[in-house]
Amino acid sequence: MAASEAAPGPAPDSAIFRMPVTVQWGDCDPAGIIWYPAYYRWMDAATWAMFAQVGFPAARMRAENISLPLVHTECDFERSPTFGDACTVESTIARWGGKSFSVRHVFRAADGGVYARGLETRVWSRYESGPGSPLKGEVIGDALKALFAAPR
Repeated sequence: MAASEAAPGPAPDSAIFRMPVTVQWGDCDPAGIIWYPAYYRWMDAATWAMFAQVGFPAARMRAENISLPLVHTECDFERSPTFGDACTVESTIARWGGKSFSVRHVFRAADGGVYARGLETRVWSRYESGPGSPLKGEVIGDALKALFAAPR
């Protein structure tokens, strides 16, 4: 199933988080167009930035033994940006599950067009005794979900 179809839309009332990026030389292949792993790197960065914006920066997550392991990812490519092009990653919660959630990412060009659409599924989990120890998925509470709600 394509990333644009995998989840029909953001979770009800999900806020849109934006992260600007500029295509760097190292993001491009020898032809000078974006190399697909850049999108996956940006999806990961945008998800972590989104959590930081709602009060869960990496330092807090480490201190509380929280992690967001990735269990699925996909990306559909529509246009090819090149070195120096500006891009905005728009991220929303597409689905809340019991212990997992999906994040939809749309990569927008400066003209508003779409470069690509991606989807990640992650598990809200906690290390048993710190990073490196086994992880266990935890139920996603309403308080966490509320942090991602669109402002009213």
